[in-house]
Amino acid sequence: MKIALVGYGKMGKIIDEIATKRGHEVVARLKETPTAENLNNPDVVIEFSLPEVAFDNIKACLENKVPVICGTTGWLERKSEIENLAIENGTAFLYGSNFSLGVNLFFALNEKLADLMKSVDEYSCQLEEIHHIHKLDAPSGTAISLAEGIFKNNPKYDAWKLEETQDKQLGIFAIREDEVPGTHSVFYRSEVDEIEIKHTAFNRNGFALGAVVAAEWIKDKKGNFTMKDVLGL
Repeated sequence: MKIALVGYGKMGKIIDEIATKRGHEVVARLKETPTAENLNNPDVVIEFSLPEVAFDNIKACLENKVPVICGTTGWLERKSEIENLAIENGTAFLYGSNFSLGVNLFFALNEKLADLMKSVDEYSCQLEEIHHIHKLDAPSGTAISLAEGIFKNNPKYDAWKLEETQDKQLGIFAIREDEVPGTHSVFYRSEVDEIEIKHTAFNRNGFALGAVVAAEWIKDKKGNFTMKDVLGL
């Protein structure tokens, strides 16, 4: 399979290495806006860039009828436009706030726990995420996905807020520390005990592997997808 990498920072370089090891050909490594010429006719684009350029990058790829796997966070207010473009151009789009296979299993576990806790009034929920000091957005896209999973399964909460909260708001505590790849925790606390589920990434390789697995899966498909589709969750 031919893969174009749009955004070639730390993640792009790790994806390059893993894709090559899995027998794929990386035909473009772009830091600039993609065009029909510089994409070099790939089967799939994997986009990990910056929030301020992600929309234009994805739009250009979809208009060239190339499926896109996107891991850039911080631009999602325009996600519906991108999903419409994928349909209009007869191609495919998959956004993931986190491509780690373990994190996507953690998402499913989070939703199950939220469903179990909805009838237990004694517990309140909070989220905590810890990332490296270079991460630009807060809270992380992964933390927002966890919050949305809770909203969907527990009517006690319908919005998230950084730290201080009001009724029906879910508090997210975002910490930036050293070179931490990513740690996410969900807490349910009462006056007598605490339930915690937690995912800790040891490095970025899990994110990169998941993005390549998603690219392998989406080839020749049409429509809008998530990692739930890839993993059959």
